[in-house]
Amino acid sequence: MNRAALRVAPAAVLVVLAVAGPLLAPHPVDAPVTAPYGTPTGAAPLGGDQLGRDVLSRLLHGGRDLILTSLLVAALVTVAAGALGAAGALRPAVGRAVDRAADVLMLLPPVLGVLLIALSWEGGGRAAVVAAALLLGVPYAVRFVAGAAAPVAASGYVEAAVAGGEGLWHLVWREVLPNLRATLLALFGLRFVAAVYLVATAGFLQIGPQPPAADWALMIRENTAGVLLNPWAVLAPSLAIGLLAVSVNLAADALAPRAARKETGVL
Repeated sequence: MNRAALRVAPAAVLVVLAVAGPLLAPHPVDAPVTAPYGTPTGAAPLGGDQLGRDVLSRLLHGGRDLILTSLLVAALVTVAAGALGAAGALRPAVGRAVDRAADVLMLLPPVLGVLLIALSWEGGGRAAVVAAALLLGVPYAVRFVAGAAAPVAASGYVEAAVAGGEGLWHLVWREVLPNLRATLLALFGLRFVAAVYLVATAGFLQIGPQPPAADWALMIRENTAGVLLNPWAVLAPSLAIGLLAVSVNLAADALAPRAARKETGVL
């Protein structure tokens, strides 16, 4: 229990800091407090960015939307892949159709897919990034769930439910998915990591949040030119993105039931 709490704690702290960050920021997000790319001082512990704005304040403001968007994407992908993967394991015809669709979508490189969908979406923004991440994430996740669902679908209690006349979606939601908790938690962690990097990549390409918004990926893009003058303007958001992805993945693994985690091969 203590070990699991230790693995969950970093993710919880990072999420709380990111969500409550705007309340903790020492300066307004757009107020210049140093010279451009100013070095760290008492007033600006991480120095200034390309416009002299406080890097720490922008860092505290920039994580909330990234985390909420990534959580939404991971949850939607996990639910969709869980339902489709379980349905495919129960109904071979459905499984073949899902596999063929997944094969086609997996041919599309993620960054190119984000660009195509986001740039063709009227108004763009976060909704376009979420739609692109969902479309690109489900094909990989479906394969993962279908493999884990196959032995469950062939078990005796599922066969008994089929013999009792239960419908497909009852079998999916009441018989198969409750027995895939470890698999779904592991999938959620993996898809959250993928979503963080995909949403951050979209932000770096200025698809979604636009300047002067405070966003971790935008901070990296905007301050690359001055990395030698104030490395923290680039290092701080980069480290935040990496630590967020790793810590949430570890937390999802720690929350998975131990016995089920062994059965699915999640370490």
